[in-house]
Amino acid sequence: MASELQGIRIHFFETMSGYASLGGSSFADGFEEGRAAGLPLSLHVNVDVDDLADFLASPEHGARLTGWVEGPLVGGRAEVESGHFMLMPDTADLKRKIMNYRVYCVNADGERFTLAGQKEVQHHFGFDLWKDTTTLYTNLFVGHVAPEDAARADLLATGILSLGVADFVKVLRTVRASDAAGNHSLKGLAAFGEFFAGSLWQVYGPSLPPRPYEAPRVYARFTTEGVRGATITEHPFSTGDGLGLSLTRFQRNNCDDVVLVIHGLTTSSDMFIMPEHENLVQHLLNEGYGDVFTLDHRGSNRFPYNLIRGKANLDDLALYDHPAAIATLRQIIGPNKRLHVIAHCVGALTFGMSLAAGQVGGIQSAILNSIALTACVPPYSALKLGLGPFACDYLLGVEYVNPRWRHQPGWSPAKLLAMGVDWFHPECDSSECHMLSFMWGAGKPALFLHENMAPETHDRLGDLFGGISVNYYRHVLKMVKADHEAVKFAPEDPRYASLPDNYFAAAASISTPMLLTTGQQNGVFADSNIVCHERLERLVPGRHQLHVYPNYGHQDVFMGKNVAQDTFPRMLAFLRAHSA
Repeated sequence: MASELQGIRIHFFETMSGYASLGGSSFADGFEEGRAAGLPLSLHVNVDVDDLADFLASPEHGARLTGWVEGPLVGGRAEVESGHFMLMPDTADLKRKIMNYRVYCVNADGERFTLAGQKEVQHHFGFDLWKDTTTLYTNLFVGHVAPEDAARADLLATGILSLGVADFVKVLRTVRASDAAGNHSLKGLAAFGEFFAGSLWQVYGPSLPPRPYEAPRVYARFTTEGVRGATITEHPFSTGDGLGLSLTRFQRNNCDDVVLVIHGLTTSSDMFIMPEHENLVQHLLNEGYGDVFTLDHRGSNRFPYNLIRGKANLDDLALYDHPAAIATLRQIIGPNKRLHVIAHCVGALTFGMSLAAGQVGGIQSAILNSIALTACVPPYSALKLGLGPFACDYLLGVEYVNPRWRHQPGWSPAKLLAMGVDWFHPECDSSECHMLSFMWGAGKPALFLHENMAPETHDRLGDLFGGISVNYYRHVLKMVKADHEAVKFAPEDPRYASLPDNYFAAAASISTPMLLTTGQQNGVFADSNIVCHERLERLVPGRHQLHVYPNYGHQDVFMGKNVAQDTFPRMLAFLRAHSA
């Protein structure tokens, strides 16, 4: 059959239109802000498959793009100098395909741009096939930016383009299959249609979920083998409410700029010292920051505190954990060294709360990833935040939610729930990955993009993440309902009298310059840091910065296999700008 399709060409013309706004943003925010600002953007492309047999045999199913991009953001009209299209290649997800568009264009003034767009073909809920195949999530860059450089590039604009029903009919009218002699080829048209329909069936057709398995352990749990060339010492300390926590010091040499790294909830300092890729601690040491500390706070899976049903909330970290950690660290390094903080997820949120409340001070700079002082979550996550604590406490009767439930021996309501979750997550064969998506966000998966993760990391998610007491969910939901601002959980409780009822209301008092970072496809805290930066700009213009990483999610900003090349350089530049 392949020989019969050799030399057959496929051609069609496609127009997608929408809106985009200036600066790094989420796709949905970029579309809405672009529409409000009157910034339309459209892509007009000829799609040409030069040889159908090669196209079908190639894993990426690639084609050429020619045409133009149009809109005020590119100075009117920019002609495509070269472009590439991939039609539903396999991805790192078992039940996800993409349609990828990348065009390098130039306008009449000689200004160069890159438009990079992607359609996400993955079944979530309901009849989403039409939306998935007609919605192009779009980034616009200044200059010609290669795919591997996208995460390090500054976004010119972000938005969404789409294909309407009338536009889709026009596409169908332009589809042509022709042989080497230029004659119409029904055989080629049928083969192309069969490939397209078959790819959609792979995604949206019914199928059993893959059988989850538990991978053998390659790296010891809590290993430090990911950090080389440093003296490693442990520094335990106690909090004001009576918990024992720990700082770990990785020292290569004396350094006037010391970095403290803080993890999120249910992870631990292990997320920053992973041996399977160049991790954050190793990267900082290699780049001249010779004295790095990691904090394991009460949310760490190195401690048992999450494995009981309790009333712990995020104010506890802001009031007790971070101030005690900073005080202990200062006792070790002295009062005069410059201290920088890099924090992730709930670690970033609660450290931002500590800063706003005046509980910590003397911080030279802070990098807060995914969330800082505002909490925005996808709608499905908000539903889970509301129902989850009640279901766990009063229906399932479990002490905590555990990503390893599927692998526990015997039978229990928790294990049955994990098996049910597996049915809704056919994107991979890791039950731990499925449960983490169920626990923390919206997406398949929610915490990261599979293609960004090393196989070894994916195999040991059960070691890198642990159980969580669901009372923290109640606090996050309260923030979501409070106009997305970080607020105190129990204002009437005298233990928290020294904390403000609304942390964001005190944000103008934060003199520490902050870099807010986030993955553009963040399925956990969505556009929290984008919204936070917009609001901070109204309070203290220019004091804080924002960087959005295209093609990254929530957790992979630190745990992805290529972070040393993709995400760390922007953080390092910020650190150096605030170092000696």
